[in-house]
Amino acid sequence: MPYQIDYTQFTQYDNLELIAKQVVTGFITGLHKSPLHGFSVEFAEHRQYNPGEPTKHIDWKLYAKTDKLFVKRYEEETNLRCHIIIDNSSSMYFPVQEKYTLAAPNKILFSAYAAAALMQIFKNQRDAVGLSVFSDKLELHTSARGGDSHFKMIYRELEKIIQPISTEVHRRSRVTDTLHRIAEQINKRSMVIIFSDMFETDANLDELMLALGHLKHNKNEVMLFHTYHKKMEEDFGFDNRLYRFIDMESGSEIKLHSNSIREYYKQAIGDFFRELSLRCGQYQIDMIPADITKGLDQIMLPYLLKREQTV
Repeated sequence: MPYQIDYTQFTQYDNLELIAKQVVTGFITGLHKSPLHGFSVEFAEHRQYNPGEPTKHIDWKLYAKTDKLFVKRYEEETNLRCHIIIDNSSSMYFPVQEKYTLAAPNKILFSAYAAAALMQIFKNQRDAVGLSVFSDKLELHTSARGGDSHFKMIYRELEKIIQPISTEVHRRSRVTDTLHRIAEQINKRSMVIIFSDMFETDANLDELMLALGHLKHNKNEVMLFHTYHKKMEEDFGFDNRLYRFIDMESGSEIKLHSNSIREYYKQAIGDFFRELSLRCGQYQIDMIPADITKGLDQIMLPYLLKREQTV
């Protein structure tokens, strides 16, 4: 039976908000600050009245005090364009197991559920959402839109990517090229949310950060949910014996004793995680460590609640 997203899991997200930390540009009145002025309820500042302008925004009380004409300027609140990007390469299907549940997910199942939870929030806020899915190519790219039919289409696409794939299927990740391509296509002042383990064999961290930095272009706000399995991928929780390790993205295999590479691996992956976090901070990218063994709510809810307090 095909895997389906259980939407009853998202009721606890109904009363949460995800507000942009910077001004955004949208079509309808919403929750987020806009660079435009003119017809909102939140006063921003005064400016001197220019002859020939409409008089409806003149502050007559201030005129009575100063005998000068000033116009009230307002900060419009608008809807948000959010673009969700999901890495669908083979490494996102780790760990390989017979059955996946939300309590014991692989990285792609966690990412799809997290994206669906965020969409529940955006739908309640009347925000527009677009979706991109990539592996070694851009598999799907939709523009950011609102409306029930568009959201239903994205939910269907999320359910497609959570279906198990054969271990004989090897899809490499081309994070750098794909993010550069997406950056050229999305609207300015968007919120960009990425779900990826950021594993790309042929790219170094400098190239990955240039791609992430490209998404910051045009005043976009970027959030990276760095998905990983802490026990196996960070702590190298393999028993002290011989294993056959298989690269899920290339299919290449190697037999070796886990203890022979344990310290080297933990040092290398630890350096990568730390440097990625440091570089994201330098680029003003909000990086959220997403250890999938914690479960969806233990990652998403604390982050969203903390963000509400800081926006």
